[in-house]
Amino acid sequence: MEFRFTEDQNELRSQARRFLAAESTAAHVDKAMKTELGYDPDVWARVAGELGWPGLVIPEAYEGIGLGQLDLHPLLEEMGRHVFCAPFFSTVCLGANALLVAGTTAQKQAHLPAIAAGELTATLGYRGPSAPALAEGASAVTLVAEERAAGFTLTGDVSYVVDGHSAGLLIVAAWVGDESSGELGLFALPGDTAGLTRTYLPTMDQTRRLASLRFDGVQLDKDARLTGMEGGRALSVILDLAAVGLAAEQVGAAEACLDMAVEYAKVRQQFGRPIGSFQSIKHICADMLLKVECARSAAFYASAVAAQLMADMEGGKLTEQKGRELAEAASSAKAYCSDAFFHCAGQSIQVHGGIGFTWEHAAHLYFKRAQSSRALLGSAQHHRERVATLLGLGDEA
Repeated sequence: MEFRFTEDQNELRSQARRFLAAESTAAHVDKAMKTELGYDPDVWARVAGELGWPGLVIPEAYEGIGLGQLDLHPLLEEMGRHVFCAPFFSTVCLGANALLVAGTTAQKQAHLPAIAAGELTATLGYRGPSAPALAEGASAVTLVAEERAAGFTLTGDVSYVVDGHSAGLLIVAAWVGDESSGELGLFALPGDTAGLTRTYLPTMDQTRRLASLRFDGVQLDKDARLTGMEGGRALSVILDLAAVGLAAEQVGAAEACLDMAVEYAKVRQQFGRPIGSFQSIKHICADMLLKVECARSAAFYASAVAAQLMADMEGGKLTEQKGRELAEAASSAKAYCSDAFFHCAGQSIQVHGGIGFTWEHAAHLYFKRAQSSRALLGSAQHHRERVATLLGLGDEA
């Protein structure tokens, strides 16, 4: 395995950087995050129509581009670098991946072409409001699906669903039967399904919208259940793929914080010289650089493992060992990249001094995104404990 991007992947990065530098400036982000949707529909239409990003990892059989998870990595880095407000992460890293992992051929054909075209946004919901803080995956699911002759009845709540207030397609995890004796199932349903109430959740990070879902006896047909893979195993793989994508995004954002701090240190004068000439500032920036590069390596490796797993799955060769390898790589990357981004976002504010604490500067956008992505899909503590468990060094959290 070569730990470097190909020429095509670097060209994708360059294309993304040019587009986002023009369409995701601090002013664009500020405007988009204050809208009801949380993003600009016109920009999203261009992302889908001109650039084709929603279809990047969707196979050509479903009208996508057919690239792999490693090709997605540089694109997500650039989205993190520019704090891009769009339903891309929820639609591609959560919704589309859920269909690719757990959907049947008919279910993929029903939804993936529209996702690839940018006509349909999607997301995944699994965490119940009463789930323990460190619980993840199946242990965080509290939604119940009662099986009936004609289908299923969903009752309960799901919280912290990324773009859950606006997604056209929702994929949710629920216990078929009760949590102690039932089995986990994944269900796909339109966002406007009768009996479903979606509520936007105000959070510190306005650049990534979260919502709660309330299911009041929602009736679903039997074909709404994703049966391409056993539910518990599928949810684990989906969340690992999403954690890998989030880690890549965190790397790009952490690097942006470093770049902002370095540029400011070059021009800010104090005592007749740039503050970047002071040893204390040099040490801060050097520590940030170290964390960024270590995070980049962890995230790249995780993306490579994810790409191999998806290739094996497509070829019908997915093994338990591959799933375990992805789990270790995903949790390692998510834990380190979360801490690295949060550290760099905080230190960037310190280097900027007083202006870094103001709304007029973009530093606060990165700090808030760092805090929210640190908790999304499991905290660093959860993932470190998970890695320890997978390596036989501790008990599962």
